[in-house]
Amino acid sequence: MSDHHKPAPTPTPSRDKLDESGFLDGMGRLLRSSGAMGGVVARLAGQRLGFETGGAAHAEALKNALGGLKGPLMKGAQLLAAVPGLLPEEYADTLAGLQSNAPPMGWGFVARRMKAELGPEWGRHFSAFGRTAVAAASLGQVHKARLPDGRLVACKLQYPGMDSAVETDLGQLRALLGVYRSFSTTIRQDEVYAELAERMREELDYQREAANLRLYQHMLGTSAQVRVPNPVDDLTTKRLLVMEWVEGSPVGAAFTPDMAQEGRNQVASALFKAWYKPFYHYGVIHGDPHPGNFTLRAGEGGEGPGINLLDLGAIRVFRPRFVHGVVELYRALQEQDGERAYHAYELWGFKGLSRETAAILGEWARFFFKPLLTDRAVTMRESNNPEAARAMLEQVFEGLKRTGGVTLPREFVMLDRSAIGLGSAFLRLDAKLNWHRMFEGLLEGYSLAALERQQAAALQQAGVPGPDAPTA
Repeated sequence: MSDHHKPAPTPTPSRDKLDESGFLDGMGRLLRSSGAMGGVVARLAGQRLGFETGGAAHAEALKNALGGLKGPLMKGAQLLAAVPGLLPEEYADTLAGLQSNAPPMGWGFVARRMKAELGPEWGRHFSAFGRTAVAAASLGQVHKARLPDGRLVACKLQYPGMDSAVETDLGQLRALLGVYRSFSTTIRQDEVYAELAERMREELDYQREAANLRLYQHMLGTSAQVRVPNPVDDLTTKRLLVMEWVEGSPVGAAFTPDMAQEGRNQVASALFKAWYKPFYHYGVIHGDPHPGNFTLRAGEGGEGPGINLLDLGAIRVFRPRFVHGVVELYRALQEQDGERAYHAYELWGFKGLSRETAAILGEWARFFFKPLLTDRAVTMRESNNPEAARAMLEQVFEGLKRTGGVTLPREFVMLDRSAIGLGSAFLRLDAKLNWHRMFEGLLEGYSLAALERQQAAALQQAGVPGPDAPTA
């Protein structure tokens, strides 16, 4: 990537490039996404009726189609893949690994968008601005630039028309959930759509993401393991995020035998801290542990490798009561206390559970917490391998079907998404750690009152709305 280009004047758009967010683009998106999701709906219906659906091949085709679309539908598909029992196995497995393959927009788009965000003289804010995107994702693309004071920055510029794209994509997701509901009420998704819609709309606000960066800097402190870039607030708008450039290498390097076991363990430890210290100390979690959202950084001061945490648009602020329910469920499993576990599920937001249904959820919970309950160094493959996970989910699903089903609480969605994403990363790292002692270290000194105080102070300092704040 070259960062030596002086910012160029905004070019005059040609007829075919007047506005990528216009009517034709929107209609094309609707047709492509409707076709993709319609295929899922048809195959879901066929599978429920006992027909052969060719699911594996279609799942791969769907993955390719969604990856080529800019916008949030791809992230929505990833989230749906994380909800137990919602999608057939071949869809869940394939869509969980979905990545954007949409090409970045060209320089004409970039110059017009920068002018729209910072004014016609936008170039005066930079001494150099890279014309070629260094990264492109579902909602926007990133350019490397230099400020007049010499600082290197990353400029994340949102694609045009993402507001309408969100609403189009949410309509497709609502249709898919509606079809699922018509065929099965075993795991009721009433709250899932509302959760996905709120999180996806939040990701469009880059000023909120800048506040999230400040929040994570507060929560993680000056850690050698995890670095969070500083936002440049006076250049950040709702559609442009300017933040400190942090050097790092793709995390895929840690997913190969080329990295020593100790290094892979250190990367896993950094990820564990980056995700779970904010959750158990402040009631906040990063909802998208996709490998593209962090990079590897070299160790400092004798420390091993760490991570840069880059994309903070998809965070979830939880009610402290929910976090307390997670801690209580862990303690109940330690003590094999069924009544304590039942109360914990109520804190999670499960309503009207029979004791039999709670016992079936306990099978899922024991699997979910198994690495944290094992007081020795283990790999995730030893503890929670994918084959065992599928068998467990099938067993739990059949049990819930027998007892009348369950409604998932809203807050379950992002916690489950994070746990599945992190578990996948730990599997690929083949990290071998004593997860139990790491977790107990996080819980040292824990209390609900302390969590409430810490969360309120951190959110106020960073300017992030609380868990009960009305949605804009």
